Amino acid sequence: MSLALSDITLTYPDGDTRLTALDQVSLDVPQGSLAAVVGPSGSGKSSLLAVAATLITPDTGTVTIDGQNTAGLTRGELTGLRRHKIGIVFQQPNLLPSLTAAEQLQVMAQIDGRNPRTARDRAMELLHAVGLGDQAGRRPHQLSGGQRQRVNIARALMNDPTVLLVDEPTSALDHERGGAVLDLITRLTHQQATATIVVTHDRTHLTAVDQIAEVHDGRLHLKDTNR
Repeated sequence: MSLALSDITLTYPDGDTRLTALDQVSLDVPQGSLAAVVGPSGSGKSSLLAVAATLITPDTGTVTIDGQNTAGLTRGELTGLRRHKIGIVFQQPNLLPSLTAAEQLQVMAQIDGRNPRTARDRAMELLHAVGLGDQAGRRPHQLSGGQRQRVNIARALMNDPTVLLVDEPTSALDHERGGAVLDLITRLTHQQATATIVVTHDRTHLTAVDQIAEVHDGRLHLKDTNR
């Protein structure tokens, strides 16, 4: 398994008691497969994604990424793990306004100390993969909302992550563009062989996912994908 959450429990302080955000959650996502996590607001979806990203340490349970148990890793080791093993697509693209689409990707590789020419080639490869090869020189204000989200996805794949975590990728898009983005994530999951989790409210475009995990009150239930 490229990503495994095992018996995850996460609580937060709530006055004199603690609020349970995740209650003994387990989810295995093999390499090259896509799990969609759905559920109402406040159900625990975002907490699950944050734990999978190693941004929050659960009270109990283990997170295993590419065979490595993350329990006990130092803050610096977790930062390195996220840099090399985890790609995160945030709900808002947060692209740098002064950089072109290609430069948004290249800066990720530069932070990691990669060769500039190699970084440029990888950026163009990914922009072509998301259908934006001809938009590489455009800045965010010259791109549509759907195109900015595609740059966001390509940027998350820049350092060849094992795990791809995507937070509400269709929330700011209309139905047609939202469907196209989810189709793109599915295709890239297979092409790039990532273990992908997508948190989404959009249940209408989930016919091609490998797993659907529904979260209610911190508990996770796997649903039939009817595939």
